[in-house]
Amino acid sequence: MHTMVILMRLNREPPSRPVRVRRAAFRATRWVWTHVLRWVGLAALLVCAFSGRVATAGEQVIRYFPVGPIYDYRWKLLDLALDHARDLDESFRLQPYAEEITQNRAMSLLQSGDLEVIALGTNPEREAQLMPIRFDILRGMVGFRVFLIRGSDQARIARMNDTELRQRLTFGLQRDWADLPIMTANGYKVETSIDYANLFAMLDAGRFDAFPRGINEIAMDLASHHEAYPRLAMERTKALYFPFPIYFWVNKGNPALAQKIEHGLALSLKDGSFKRLFLTYHAEEIAAMRKYHRHVIRLANPNLPAGVSETDTTWWWDQK
Repeated sequence: MHTMVILMRLNREPPSRPVRVRRAAFRATRWVWTHVLRWVGLAALLVCAFSGRVATAGEQVIRYFPVGPIYDYRWKLLDLALDHARDLDESFRLQPYAEEITQNRAMSLLQSGDLEVIALGTNPEREAQLMPIRFDILRGMVGFRVFLIRGSDQARIARMNDTELRQRLTFGLQRDWADLPIMTANGYKVETSIDYANLFAMLDAGRFDAFPRGINEIAMDLASHHEAYPRLAMERTKALYFPFPIYFWVNKGNPALAQKIEHGLALSLKDGSFKRLFLTYHAEEIAAMRKYHRHVIRLANPNLPAGVSETDTTWWWDQK
């Protein structure tokens, strides 16, 4: 009995001083390591975040114009070219220009450094102010123009010969498009608008008779505007063709980017990936070329800069 009481008392008594010291030391050590691990974790997070910022800072952002579904191929091709030509430590990110702007405005933004690349047709003004990469990225396809018309005019236009087409039809174009002077120089009557979207309303209202569009553009135009303008249709018997190469353009002060794009296009042309991308994106247009045996009226392009070689169209159209 006495032994049990003594043991119970011993259990209630505080531990001896050496034991208390060891426990206090253990608690202190645990507190130190807990905070050390917290700081190590924080430092690791900071390193990761810093590393991410460095990678992002080293990424070259390529802002581009024009933007929209009908232009997607152009930027897929640019991405392909940059991927072929990039160095191991290079990274590019393509970024569409967010605002709706005209082609002339895009030229100004390219010159001021607010855009890195535009993809448009050539003319003397652009050749003088910007740096072209001389690959016709659409292989002449944009120069093959078919007509967006009011469906009720199908039979009337089908009966017209070349002279009647020139004298009796009025065509609609955007005011700053490079094909406007080509059409007027060849004797066609043209109604203009400063706004691309407004041309569909003008055609529907009878302000002009035909809206010439690249064979690669018209299907998407019809699809995107059918609900608002169900009377519009693609004319099935006529087409215009003029030399109209589409280039990538960069600022004259950025020859390194121009050389990178040119080298990448050459490599993708050599290994066949350029052609595969073109044929994949334009399979429907090429099928339409074979379906509709249009009468093609060939036009001169007086604004074609000297020395521009004739485009090989055989990927999609054998002119012979």
